[in-house]
Amino acid sequence: MSHKVAIYPGTFDPVTNGHISIIQRARKIFDEVIVGVADSGAKAPMFSMDTRVSMVKQSVKDIENVRVMPFHSLLVTFCQEQNVTTIIRGLRAVSDFEYELQIGYANASMDKNLDTIYLMPSLELAFISSTVVRDILRHGGDASHLVPREILKYLDDTCM
Repeated sequence: MSHKVAIYPGTFDPVTNGHISIIQRARKIFDEVIVGVADSGAKAPMFSMDTRVSMVKQSVKDIENVRVMPFHSLLVTFCQEQNVTTIIRGLRAVSDFEYELQIGYANASMDKNLDTIYLMPSLELAFISSTVVRDILRHGGDASHLVPREILKYLDDTCM
């Protein structure tokens, strides 16, 4: 029997309860999930790469067979380096679909062996995005209900 592994990539700036929902759903399908934390310098992340990796590691520490790895290359290259042919992406709303479909096709055009599976977070978490969390934090609001409790210390250190 083969060991089924998927990569769930993102900037996770910061990781949210929606991301954790996707990871939990992916673990029901795959033997192992690699959470790939993307460099994404072009997006000017609020948190450093090391902090984002630490936040995700803390958030998934109780979920079996989840590995967290930073990557600084194209996602296709990272998948090839990890010998993984399945990418997990989250879809919150119809507005995500067009962008995600484009990215999925672009990845497949670079590596015909890559498949992308789209998962939805649970309904009560569908509105959460890292962008929403960052906006709340930048304006001094409380986003603690939108993120894993394990990362609250990082938010306090950076945003308060």
